[in-house]
Amino acid sequence: MAKQPVSGSDRTHPEGAKCIGACDLHEQIEVIVMLRRKDEAGFRQMMARIDAGDAPAQSVTREEFDRRFGASEHDVEKIKKFAAQNGLTVVRAQPSTRSVVLKGSIDQFQKAFDVKLERFQHHNIGEYRGRSGPVSVPDDIHDAVTAVLGLDSRPQARPHFRFRPPFKPARGLTPSSFSPVDLARLYDFPDGDGAGECIGIVELGGGYRDADLSAYFSKLGVKSPTVVPVSVDNAKNAPTGNANGPDGEVTLDIEIAGAVAPGARIAVYFAPNSDAGFVDAVNRAIHDNTNKPSVVSISWGGPEANWTAQSINAFNDVLQSAAALGVTVCAAAGDSGSSDGAGDGTDHVDFPASSPYVLGCGGTSLSASAQSITHEVVWNDGDQGGSGGGGVSAVFALPAWQKGLSVAHTGGKRTPLSKRGVPDVAADASPQTGYEVVIDGEETVVGGTSAVAPLWAALIARINAINGAPCGFVNPKLYKAQTAFHDITQGNNGSFAASAGWDACTGLGSPDGGKIAAALTPASSRARQSSTS
Repeated sequence: MAKQPVSGSDRTHPEGAKCIGACDLHEQIEVIVMLRRKDEAGFRQMMARIDAGDAPAQSVTREEFDRRFGASEHDVEKIKKFAAQNGLTVVRAQPSTRSVVLKGSIDQFQKAFDVKLERFQHHNIGEYRGRSGPVSVPDDIHDAVTAVLGLDSRPQARPHFRFRPPFKPARGLTPSSFSPVDLARLYDFPDGDGAGECIGIVELGGGYRDADLSAYFSKLGVKSPTVVPVSVDNAKNAPTGNANGPDGEVTLDIEIAGAVAPGARIAVYFAPNSDAGFVDAVNRAIHDNTNKPSVVSISWGGPEANWTAQSINAFNDVLQSAAALGVTVCAAAGDSGSSDGAGDGTDHVDFPASSPYVLGCGGTSLSASAQSITHEVVWNDGDQGGSGGGGVSAVFALPAWQKGLSVAHTGGKRTPLSKRGVPDVAADASPQTGYEVVIDGEETVVGGTSAVAPLWAALIARINAINGAPCGFVNPKLYKAQTAFHDITQGNNGSFAASAGWDACTGLGSPDGGKIAAALTPASSRARQSSTS
């Protein structure tokens, strides 16, 4: 049967990648086939209301969502038939997540999808299984397939955290540090502990040790939250003993979220670091009917330019589902300033933070007295120390709730915001004014926008618990409530400067927690709270 390329599936290799040989044709791998929605027109209509901020936080129940907007059984059956014809095993077929996981040998997948898989080496990435060109599928399933992920095993994302370095801080700052509890107080988070909520945390490697968590929460005098590891695509909680690697990311995410919302259940979704693993982890989290996270924190990402069109579209589609299901997604905007570490001399924003369906979390540098914030500027510790990511998306159109905004450039020029601007919000992220954590038995101080995403996620969890309902897709509401923020007007992240109102360094600013809660509390919840107080 004739085959056609899957739209946007063209893959190229990063500069400097070298082919080091053929793959073992007998090696068994898993590949995820993503499918179209049953009622795409109905979904678009619902998303138009959500984009405009006119829909309730949870637009449909999970059950109704799965029934109306999952994959059709007919499409799933077509993929099962395709698998059988090519000797592939169906590991999992879920209409709700619109994904079918197939398992087979490299040889079988090469033939099934008309690709050539080889081993590559790259000085920054290491060794990976790669391909170039498009993925092709038979005519009879082409309309049903939106993406084929996992043929390429290249690491897709990096964690956005930094340990406090030993060198002298920029701008003459005196290094200081805060516990997450301190920051929740300084940012005036509403009282509460997130009881009854679940915070989902997505991790692409490493793991946590129970001993670290126990020691940390004991030191803070905070009750230990319930932490549940969830395996996605055969990955699991697997601490390596290397605090500088993914262990540092996993542990700080849990400690920050858990310190601020210790009453919440924390579900940690461990997945392989590939486009397939990343997309599947978020997809599984938002459709997890056991843990039911109302907010998801993501501290991993990479420049938009590093993603294939099919991967970024498949991921954004999952994030749209999160918005429809009333799940807030917070994502770190990156730690390498306006270049996002791309190294090509141009500006880039980090994905998934650049998705319009994510609350993109940027970074500040914070000074405080015992009681209050005394000074807060854009996090920029120079080339060595990192700075908050931000800028203008090259992929996503200007959302309705960002219309009329402008971008302040470092040279003083202002231009109208023409596409999705990043970030949306910010909080303390400089390692020089960073977060006190315990990683691999050591008390240390970390920063990075990785810390900002779980801090905001815990704030949302507290608000959800107070309201007894999810905040859902918060972006349209927050852009209508600009006075709910500490406006950051000093500093730059490279190409972009802070300015009054929204800017491409710190978004709307850092949180004034009580005002954020008021902005995200529906009138019905406010009435109920006042009647019971």
